[in-house]
Amino acid sequence: MSAGPATGSGPGPGSGTELGPGLGPGLESGSGPGPAPVPALGPGPGPGPGLPFLPGCAVRDPTRTSFHRSHTLGFRNGYAFSQLPREGIGGETIFPNLLSQDQLDDLCTKGPTLTYGPAKKSPPPPFMPSYVAFDKQVLKFDAYFKEEVLTSAEEHYRIRQVGIYYYLEDDSMCVIEPVVKNSGLIQGKLMRRHRVPKNDQGDYYHWKDLNLATNITMYGRTYRLVDCDSFTKVFMESQGIVLNPPEQLVSDPYIEQRRTPVQKPIVPAGPDPLWQFLTYDTKVLRFYAIWDDTNHPFGDQHRCIIHYFLADDTVEVREVYSRNDGRDPFPVLMKRQRLPKTLAEKKMGFPSCVLEITNEEVLEWYSPIDFAIGKTITLLGRTFLIYDCDKFTQNFYREKFGITDFQPLQISEKPLEKVPQVIPPHNGFGMPEDSLQNCLRLIPKRPQKDVIKMLENDLKVLRYQAALESPVPEDRNRRFILSYFLSDDTISIYEPPIRNSGIPGGKYLKRTRVAKPGSTPEDPIYFQPSDFTIGSTIEVFGHRFVITDADEYVLNYLERNAESFPATTLQSLRDHFRPRKAVKDTVNNDIPKQALDDLIEEVQKELKLRHSYLNTRRFHEAFHQCDKDGSGIVDKGIFLDLCDRLEVPTSTILLKKLIDYCSCGEDYVNYRDFLRAFPSNLFPEPEAQDEQLNTQVT
Repeated sequence: MSAGPATGSGPGPGSGTELGPGLGPGLESGSGPGPAPVPALGPGPGPGPGLPFLPGCAVRDPTRTSFHRSHTLGFRNGYAFSQLPREGIGGETIFPNLLSQDQLDDLCTKGPTLTYGPAKKSPPPPFMPSYVAFDKQVLKFDAYFKEEVLTSAEEHYRIRQVGIYYYLEDDSMCVIEPVVKNSGLIQGKLMRRHRVPKNDQGDYYHWKDLNLATNITMYGRTYRLVDCDSFTKVFMESQGIVLNPPEQLVSDPYIEQRRTPVQKPIVPAGPDPLWQFLTYDTKVLRFYAIWDDTNHPFGDQHRCIIHYFLADDTVEVREVYSRNDGRDPFPVLMKRQRLPKTLAEKKMGFPSCVLEITNEEVLEWYSPIDFAIGKTITLLGRTFLIYDCDKFTQNFYREKFGITDFQPLQISEKPLEKVPQVIPPHNGFGMPEDSLQNCLRLIPKRPQKDVIKMLENDLKVLRYQAALESPVPEDRNRRFILSYFLSDDTISIYEPPIRNSGIPGGKYLKRTRVAKPGSTPEDPIYFQPSDFTIGSTIEVFGHRFVITDADEYVLNYLERNAESFPATTLQSLRDHFRPRKAVKDTVNNDIPKQALDDLIEEVQKELKLRHSYLNTRRFHEAFHQCDKDGSGIVDKGIFLDLCDRLEVPTSTILLKKLIDYCSCGEDYVNYRDFLRAFPSNLFPEPEAQDEQLNTQVT
């Protein structure tokens, strides 16, 4: 890098004896790795005194005229060689190297560092997670497992071939079985993809645990690894795992058994089957037989038709059905097949009903000679009696075997024993007629009603007043309205509500038919209008009612239809209505009704003027209790005693006149007309008295 020595005699600036700026001091002292001094090889420009060695600062020696170079290349014995120059350009002196060999080596290695600065360190490689490094990398092993079969006599275990997949990205595994069409097994993914536990200590299976010719157990099922794919082999070998030799994949023995060819049946000895088929095709012998099954429960005589096919010596049995015989019309009783007549003796190690019969086990098959009219043959455990045949069968036996007697047998059918129907007793729910339909029909129908009777007696109701016969004192004063509907002989009971009685009243019994006590559920006897007499006791579902009164319509209806009812019932109603009719006649004939009404109004006005309050309700209750039969008429002495006890103001002229108007002769009084003068709302009750009365009633 320094300029070459000058050709002049003086040490000029370009004489070459000086080193470039920045290099000389370091090289003179030898302390530090600096560039080696380079001899000046030619008349190059050099920096002036005190100038840096940069372009534009070099000074050329104008006095130099020699610029020759030393010879460095030559040949010796035909070989080229090079040598160092002994002098510089133009004969300048070459100074020897002042640096040691170590310094030179150090300069050679640190030359780029001094020139370009220290080299930059390369950044460390980026971190790559396992799910990125091993993405879509799967180890695949071929395996199989053995599954026990407990429900088949043909196989005891089953070999199922599967593929075990190990996913390197998350160490998960899954088991997939190839789907075989019509296998009858649930195939496909047998175990979903997840990390599979290895033991009870919380360890999981790793790819290092997998190897060929080994067993692994997952969820109680042992898999045998037999082979793997090429990627799995390369990966395992790259990780330093030596794979065992692969094994042969075991096949299912039952599938191998099914793949074996089926042995063809041995053709029985006899005529050529092809000749027999071509000769007797579409030719069938028809026999009419009867199968007697009456010795079994629910057995019967079944008429059947036996077909014998001459083309292949097979037999078919069809049952003849009649209309409404109660049997399902199955077309074939025995399918078309060859039937054995004589079997060889063999040891029964297994039930023969589920085994197929081979030709080695049969000594003789059924043939046309075994079928004839009057013969009894046993086909598959059923005994048939042949009683007739058709015309074609008769011609065949006449030509083939010379038989001429085809007289049919007369079959007498056994009379069916009629089993009496037992009607179970009524359970108490609903009407017996409705419940009886469940015993007569599979789908019960509504029992038929007497429509003529319903139309003739529509809206005709017989009403009676009844009292409840009960040991409870609170029930003795209860009154009921008993309605008898003539259209369908039903009864309903209604209780009129009584204020402050503590009993709500209302419907007591809905409209229904009521049977008499002592009648059986199989033959119930229901109440009729003739049973309702005045004073009679009617028991309705355990409750006893006493008939105390009736409507006048009841008497009129019974008198119009006197021929349909007993005389005792009609006479009891007439005796009950006779006093009431006498009172009515007396009021209507002797005293005008308008005069009685006017007198009652005058009595009420006088009572309001003389009294501020009268408890008229007590009057009504007392008189009703004295009237046991509900006729509305009481004895005159009893009537006056009640008036004295109840403090009825009978001393006035108007009230005495009212008593005379309500008298029935000299001994009886119609208290109902008398009480018309004392209505319940005649005097408004004070609030305190009303509360006291309610407390007493409660």
